[in-house]
Amino acid sequence: MMNKFFDEFYNFAGFGPAIKAEMSSKEVLSFYKDKLPARLLEYWQEYGFCGWGDGIFWTVNPADYHDVLQTWLQGTEFERREQNGIDEYFVIGRGAFGRLFVWGKTSGQSIKINPSYGMLLPTDNTDNLRKRGEERSIELYFANKSKDSMDEKDLDKKNLFDRAMAKLGPLEADEMYAFVPALALGGTNKLENLQKVKIIEHLNFLAELGEKRVMADIVALSNALPHNK
Repeated sequence: MMNKFFDEFYNFAGFGPAIKAEMSSKEVLSFYKDKLPARLLEYWQEYGFCGWGDGIFWTVNPADYHDVLQTWLQGTEFERREQNGIDEYFVIGRGAFGRLFVWGKTSGQSIKINPSYGMLLPTDNTDNLRKRGEERSIELYFANKSKDSMDEKDLDKKNLFDRAMAKLGPLEADEMYAFVPALALGGTNKLENLQKVKIIEHLNFLAELGEKRVMADIVALSNALPHNK
């Protein structure tokens, strides 16, 4: 199973070994068979749904995050894309601070949700998915991960994950580190304000707090510039 792309993720980027794995059932694998890349299902089969990099990143069963994803997509263009049958979205990974990594059936790794800041960060990868194919796209998705990009930073721009783990203990599969009070309620992103909470409940709570902001798709904007034509 360890191809060079996964080796990059597992060894070079230092995400291995897997922790707190829950093996994927045959039912789950067959349900997602034509919905998600076969390579991703192979990873599920090999490693289960589990934590990586001591729990800074987790591969998840999309079914567990289906409802909370719908809540976050509500009222956005992505909800309309699903309703019109243009795309279908699945949470395939999540971070220690509740970030969601969303795969679109036609747009690939196309949305990241940073719930602490109420932000949806789209990158439409439809063209790349078409060119590279699903398998290579998912391989690159893992190969390009870095722990630093998964971390949350404090007011001094210092990474919080290792310090949160030392202070609060490691995460379980259904937990995240959350700022309390939430940043949307005037809380501050510092170590003392982090608590361990149940992830699904907290993501629903954050979704209801305020305006979700869909950020600009930087890649699409750049591609639209005259020099890229």
